[in-house]
Amino acid sequence: MTDRLMSKAATMEIPIHGNGDSRRLPEDDGLEQDLQQVMVSGPNLNETSIVSGGYGGTAEGIIPTSSIQGQSPGSLLPSHPPHGPLISPSPSAASRIARQAAAASSSSGPNLHQPHPNPALTGEEATRGIAVEKFDVVKKWGINTYKCTKQLLSERFGRGSRTVDLELETQIELLRDTKRKYECVLALARALTGHFYSLVQTQHALADAFSDLSQKSPELQEEFGYNAETQKLLCKNGETLLGAVNFFVSSINTLVNKTMEDTLMTVKHYETARLEYDAYRTDLEELNLGPRDAGTLCRLDVAQANFQAHRVKYEKLRGDVAVKLKFLEENKVKVMHKQLLLFHNAISAYFAGNQQQLEQSLKQFSVKLKSPGADKPSWLEEQ
Repeated sequence: MTDRLMSKAATMEIPIHGNGDSRRLPEDDGLEQDLQQVMVSGPNLNETSIVSGGYGGTAEGIIPTSSIQGQSPGSLLPSHPPHGPLISPSPSAASRIARQAAAASSSSGPNLHQPHPNPALTGEEATRGIAVEKFDVVKKWGINTYKCTKQLLSERFGRGSRTVDLELETQIELLRDTKRKYECVLALARALTGHFYSLVQTQHALADAFSDLSQKSPELQEEFGYNAETQKLLCKNGETLLGAVNFFVSSINTLVNKTMEDTLMTVKHYETARLEYDAYRTDLEELNLGPRDAGTLCRLDVAQANFQAHRVKYEKLRGDVAVKLKFLEENKVKVMHKQLLLFHNAISAYFAGNQQQLEQSLKQFSVKLKSPGADKPSWLEEQ
């Protein structure tokens, strides 16, 4: 039966020629070589069966592969050439099958495992990654805001505890009170500057009026002249005092609106860090009081990490506030000592009519006065 099966496999394709002659062609040798190669290096047939006759064949045509194991591939080939007409394979069909096999092998080659990156997909993935990062930032901000708001309301209604540094809180309240009082002094000094500027301008106009009348009234020329000189002298001394007061106002403004404001901004950051620290501390305490299961332990580890991070931030800002308060106090004493001495000497010299002492006070504190027409360019520069 085995010889009959292999004979059928060997004579499956019979060459047919146009003139009806049947003879063995050179293609038969190639076909037998291909069949022999398939039998040698073909698939594993240990667990398969060879069915002869196609569908509907009887059980007699089924050959177990175990019956042909151990036989050499040469023994499966027919021992004698087949008889009868032979059919040779069509060259056109063979070439078409070869082209299809080549196309299939090229499509399933190394390029299948190493596809070229698509720029559109790469850009889409980058955009998706940015969107995910933004979503994570918004999510963290929302959770942090919720916890801080909950802690703030608990403190306002007396239900929650807060961390208090009594010494530092006292210094902060003193700074805020000092800033309010210095702002009041600054507002009054600005008002004095405005009123005194109006007085100087009035004196200057009055001096011009007296000088004009002294020229037009010969019988009162001497009296108008004295008053004009007096008003001009007062106007000059008033401009000197106005320069000293402006310097005083500028220094107070720098101290209040820059130095103190910078320290209070650090205080605000410190208070925000303190609120976040208390919020995460309360969250950690609530988790410690709850049941200990797998989910709670995971949340407890995350809460512990967040608590430690906010604790480090809180302690760092507390140290920064303490250092800034110390340097602010030293700077405030130094600046105010100089400015108060200048203000006192200038006011005393002006109302005492001591022009030399007034000018000496400005030189002592390096206050430079601007001449009335210093801001305006000359007519020669305008041309």
